[in-house]
Amino acid sequence: MALRAVLIAGAVFAVPALADVLDITRPTTDFSRPERYENNPGGATTYRGTVTHNAFSQPSANLGFGDRATFNIGNSIFRRVWVSAPSSTQASDGLGPLYNARACQRCHLKDGRGHPPEGNYPDDTAVSMLMRLSIPPESEADHALLDSGRAATLPDPVYGGQLQDLAIQGHAIEGRIHTAWEEMPVALADGEIVSLRRPTYSITDFGYGAPHPGLMMSVRVAQPMIGLGLLELISEDDILANADPDDSDGDGISGRPNRVWSVADDRLMLGRFGWKANQPTLMQQIAAAFSGDVGLSSPLFPDAWGECTDAQAACRGAIHGDSPQYEGLEIPSDLMDALLFYNRNLAVPARRESDDPQVLAGKQLFYETGCIGCHVPKYVTLTDETMPAQSHQLIWPYTDLLLHDMGDGLADNRPDGLATGSEWRTPPLWGIGLTEVVSGHTYFLHDGRARSLTEAILWHGGEAQAMRDAFAAMGREEREAMLAFLRSL
Repeated sequence: MALRAVLIAGAVFAVPALADVLDITRPTTDFSRPERYENNPGGATTYRGTVTHNAFSQPSANLGFGDRATFNIGNSIFRRVWVSAPSSTQASDGLGPLYNARACQRCHLKDGRGHPPEGNYPDDTAVSMLMRLSIPPESEADHALLDSGRAATLPDPVYGGQLQDLAIQGHAIEGRIHTAWEEMPVALADGEIVSLRRPTYSITDFGYGAPHPGLMMSVRVAQPMIGLGLLELISEDDILANADPDDSDGDGISGRPNRVWSVADDRLMLGRFGWKANQPTLMQQIAAAFSGDVGLSSPLFPDAWGECTDAQAACRGAIHGDSPQYEGLEIPSDLMDALLFYNRNLAVPARRESDDPQVLAGKQLFYETGCIGCHVPKYVTLTDETMPAQSHQLIWPYTDLLLHDMGDGLADNRPDGLATGSEWRTPPLWGIGLTEVVSGHTYFLHDGRARSLTEAILWHGGEAQAMRDAFAAMGREEREAMLAFLRSL
């Protein structure tokens, strides 16, 4: 039998290539004690230091001295505050002209989770939340473009694929997100009442006239940055093994992959990143964010005006920060490579209190109610010579990276690639218990509507309806146990 070296929690083991992986990644049925290596959810990359508000900003624990220097360079780019061109600081100019934030750090503060504004403008700004825009196909050419996969959505002809609520001097913003909240009481089996808040979104202060009459809108908050390089090295075969689009096993869960266009590879690839799994690689995710969120050009998206459309002539004609010494771009390839390295190497913090009896009881409930049908606990990553820190790691992200119908309650009614208007990618759960420590809030789900883990669970519908109902039917002691398990991740 063929053997291979597997790095688990910092130690190297020679194991049967297939049989061992299947055994290691099989969900446990023993909840009397923590599983071996469970306290290191990122394998040897796991951050095991003191938990503070910087817990999501630590490098992979197995990086050498030179790689830590590269990580720090990437961190400086991630934190860089960009300014409009022309500027004496040519390495930092080129912002906008339309944008959502002046730095990556502004949305992913402390590399953590974004949040909805506490009020509508001018009471607060949506600095870590943005609105995706698209329109339905109207012609055979539109349908053919979407069917080919070369485009996942069709942008609004005036406002593009994303609403920019900030602009440099002399330019009008595109508009502002307006949210109206409705409180909805939900009764649990033991009589406890939980109030869920349902948002209704609209756009005010349109800066460039009326949008397309069929405009579709979808709000997203920034996601945590930890463990992204590890997710990139989960085998496509392992991801597709959990797909069951026709629910052939009859468990009510029918995960589907999204297939999205890779700009670098000029072909369709498996989507892994983003709320709808609409980005195939971490590099494309970063480059798309620079283009849409900050208005900066890079090798994958070289247009210096970012998201500006043909209808926004002043934006298209503005002075940009591209220059010959930077490959005619605003962010050259060497800076993008350093930033990619930083994104790949933000470490997942170690588990906490995994041996606590309440946490173990909650873990058993989480598994036995079927939550792991989507939140798949663990994988062994592939080997990649360019990513040695992430290679051959036993990891515990609690995701399948697939699309699932989450029901009408969470539907944005906006297709994105193969994702329907009610489908969302299963978000990883590692680090979720440190949200308040790192980000200072407990807002969850794609638009931050849930103000607690309890509310997040109660919003689950569609394929997760049975699991949601099981949670609602629990007594207080069982619910608190499941929540304790989630907070330990």
